[in-house]
Amino acid sequence: MNHIERFIATIERKPVDRPASWLGLPAPSAYTGLLEYFKINNIDKMTYAVDDDVYPVELPYNSPTSNAIYAAFDFAKDFEGNNEDRTLTAAGFFEDYSDPSKIEDFDWPDPKKYIDPELCRKAVDDAPEGKAIMGVLWSAHFQDTCAAFGMEEALMKMIMEPEMFQAVLDRILDFYLEANEIFYKATEGKIHAVLIGNDLGSQTGLMVSPELIRNVVLPGTRKLVEQAHRYGLKVIHHSCGAIRDIIGDLIDVGCDVIHPIQALATGMEPDGLKNDFGDRVTFCGGVDAQFLLVNGDEYAVSSKVNELKEIFPTGLIVSPSHEAVLPDIPPSNIKALFQSVH
Repeated sequence: MNHIERFIATIERKPVDRPASWLGLPAPSAYTGLLEYFKINNIDKMTYAVDDDVYPVELPYNSPTSNAIYAAFDFAKDFEGNNEDRTLTAAGFFEDYSDPSKIEDFDWPDPKKYIDPELCRKAVDDAPEGKAIMGVLWSAHFQDTCAAFGMEEALMKMIMEPEMFQAVLDRILDFYLEANEIFYKATEGKIHAVLIGNDLGSQTGLMVSPELIRNVVLPGTRKLVEQAHRYGLKVIHHSCGAIRDIIGDLIDVGCDVIHPIQALATGMEPDGLKNDFGDRVTFCGGVDAQFLLVNGDEYAVSSKVNELKEIFPTGLIVSPSHEAVLPDIPPSNIKALFQSVH
């Protein structure tokens, strides 16, 4: 099988010659170690060094305040410094707002101004030939709404002032639907899947109740999924943490792949996920990036991959259990992971 055939067959839970695999998104701070270990001069060549199946293409976005779609909204309030230094509890623009009619007080970005269809096409056309191409769109309407208020304030607004929370969430969702449409039209027929998502879980459970996620967050997720499906794309939904209680709901709104299996999170044991959901959805992840890849040796990494291959003869895209490969992971363990996949 070639990379694309293997990727699609894995998602459709059909027989494969070996598991599909994806490196993830190495953090810039990890580049130096990876380049030196794998003897390459460009991080894009990692896909050849490990021979994975998926090549991610991030939606090109360029505004006066951001060069990344996942940071399109400058919600920081009374904050000086790099946005990367902000905490989840930092105050957001709408922190003191209670009137939904005032949401246009914020200077909302216009995706048509900052997304160039030609750059979208070029980003996809420049991808390595023969790989399954995954558009990385994020479209994190819930996370961005939390940033719009500040996390603690947002979670209280969800319950105490739901109309205000919903108004901001809907405005953010509209931005992503418009942004994604530009990307989909520009790259139609050239990509195979998209990655969207919101972090909904902590290490031990959901951030809010399943009912709130179902009633507030997932209606927007359904719209994002249906939009991608109209272009014939597979949808990989990302959420870190212990999200077992809503996996069935993510399946119901149409997600094709659940990413990641965060191996050490409560209830995310791969055999249990396979038993309960393996006939309805595909998973991605499973190789623990919190402890195993950081502290384990190559034998332990190989053993985990072999265990996953036994549990999931198909229906699992083997990958680190976090999309960001951080510098605390020894490159030798990345090599062991993919050698075991092959």
